[in-house]
Amino acid sequence: MFQSARIKLTARYLLIIMIVSLLFSFAIYSGINVELNRFERLQKLRLNQLGQAGQAIIIQPSDPQMGVRGQTIQRVLIPPPDYIDPEIVNHARTRIILILVMINLSILFFSGIAGYILAGQTLQPIQEMMDEQNRFVTDSSHELRTPLTALRSEIEVHLRDKKLTLAATKALLESNLEEVKNLQRLSDNLIRLTQYESNPIAEKFEKVSLTAIVEDAVKKVLPLAKNKKITIKQQLPDVSFEGNSATLSELFVILLDNAIKYSEPKTIIEVTGQRTDHHLKVEVTDHGMGIDAKDLPFIFGRFYRTDKSRTQSQTQGYGLGLSIAKQIVERHHGTISANSVPQQGTTFTIQLPLKHPSALL
Repeated sequence: MFQSARIKLTARYLLIIMIVSLLFSFAIYSGINVELNRFERLQKLRLNQLGQAGQAIIIQPSDPQMGVRGQTIQRVLIPPPDYIDPEIVNHARTRIILILVMINLSILFFSGIAGYILAGQTLQPIQEMMDEQNRFVTDSSHELRTPLTALRSEIEVHLRDKKLTLAATKALLESNLEEVKNLQRLSDNLIRLTQYESNPIAEKFEKVSLTAIVEDAVKKVLPLAKNKKITIKQQLPDVSFEGNSATLSELFVILLDNAIKYSEPKTIIEVTGQRTDHHLKVEVTDHGMGIDAKDLPFIFGRFYRTDKSRTQSQTQGYGLGLSIAKQIVERHHGTISANSVPQQGTTFTIQLPLKHPSALL
């Protein structure tokens, strides 16, 4: 599809260029032809005016000393006027046409190459966007199919059980309810991520406290941490900066939830901060399984999860959290990165400006 569109766009480029080139060539040839015809007519007119070559002209020399004027006729030969042979004019016209044809063929060749390259560059962002949309639809379908398949399998198994008891039915409903919650969580994350990506307008920024935001996020994930006996330690400066408290709280909930999921029980998660002249640096460090170096460039992509997180940790999630976190940071004009050592832990580093860029103008 991309190649076909590229060829069609190249053909349109060539059509426009060749129309312009042919129009200019026609104008140039017409102008030169008019001048050749005019020059030929002027030469003929000059010949008719002067008459034949060798026309006699009377010259009257005088003798000033004798005071007598003599009358002597002298014949002066006037050279014939320059005249262009019609065959030479026609040959010049033919040469001009040949030169213009060669120029247009060269334009056609080089414009074809340049147009093909330009068409590729023009369509490349569209192709990337379409590929991203296709991946998004494919990944979404895959993630939706997983809980739906689990729901269907459990229901079919229990329907075939002729001795289904009330307790088994209750357990089935509880399991189904959990899968429905997972589906709802997935749909909510998809909607939120789509809103962040499609709406470039940031939320209303105001003065917020880093300590208050992190403490609010810690409260929300504290039950998960207690279940794994994980301790969350904070070492943050008392600093205020411009941001949106709701989305920033969501950012730290995502990072802390991610750290708890992939940390070993009875470990420590550290949240540290440091202020510079114009930025705020916050690090969230866990002591879990870590991430392989080959996976680090892709962890902020939608639905991306490493093999270890799928097979060994048995954690629940759809790989959307870090994508949402990146969108939140970027809407605050900041950056987020990750460093990890396998089997030792991962550190997520966030850098945010203390003031909104528009306030600095």
